[in-house]
Amino acid sequence: MTGPILCVIPVRSGSKGVPGKNIKPLGGKPLVAWTIEQALSAEAGLDVLVSTDSPQIAEVARSYGAHVPFLRPEHLAHDTTPTEPVIEHALAYRRAEGIEPEAVMLLQATSPFRLPGTLDAAITQFRESGADSLVGVVPMPPFIWRTTAHGKPAASYDVANRLRRQDMGPADMRYRENGSLYITRPHVYDREHNRLGGTISMFVLNEIEGVDIDTDIDFRLAVLQVDDYLNRLSTEGALS
Repeated sequence: MTGPILCVIPVRSGSKGVPGKNIKPLGGKPLVAWTIEQALSAEAGLDVLVSTDSPQIAEVARSYGAHVPFLRPEHLAHDTTPTEPVIEHALAYRRAEGIEPEAVMLLQATSPFRLPGTLDAAITQFRESGADSLVGVVPMPPFIWRTTAHGKPAASYDVANRLRRQDMGPADMRYRENGSLYITRPHVYDREHNRLGGTISMFVLNEIEGVDIDTDIDFRLAVLQVDDYLNRLSTEGALS
């Protein structure tokens, strides 16, 4: 049986950067609640599943309406565990129930600020593009530097023809993958064991959606941004 898009929200109990961050209060609700509510409010009718190893997180997730049908096995809950095996575990669970999702959406709870319509717009782009996978990105100026294999600095832009920000077009920008949003055909996980593979579509997020909480400083900055985000939601008719 073909099912709806499976939306997996992976939330592990252990976090070295911000202890207990996935249920730490942000703007009056646990961090993971923001992502759960966004997924449940999507018009696409997502199958929202939270994958966690923590009974406490599971209880919080269920209280906000997510499906938590299992506790993640210990071998999938280490600091070094990649995300892909966690998604494949959730996909296998649905398949064991006889359901083959159209696609798998991965939403990370550490990116709590998504605007109204973002998930549905991403799904529309994914379907219309015919892509095998889609990645959410945030635009940024091209003034990026790196070091070469020989330790020399190298710019990602033409230093002799530095553009002004107001003169830049989409082709001049760089795009940062912030971990907020991915959509992937199940066969990509089966064959490549990767959230990205085959033909990849790039979905451009709004700058306010670029928050990615990995450290205590990130969390404190997110706290400062909550009011701006809530103001956007109130003007665009989203959940508060």
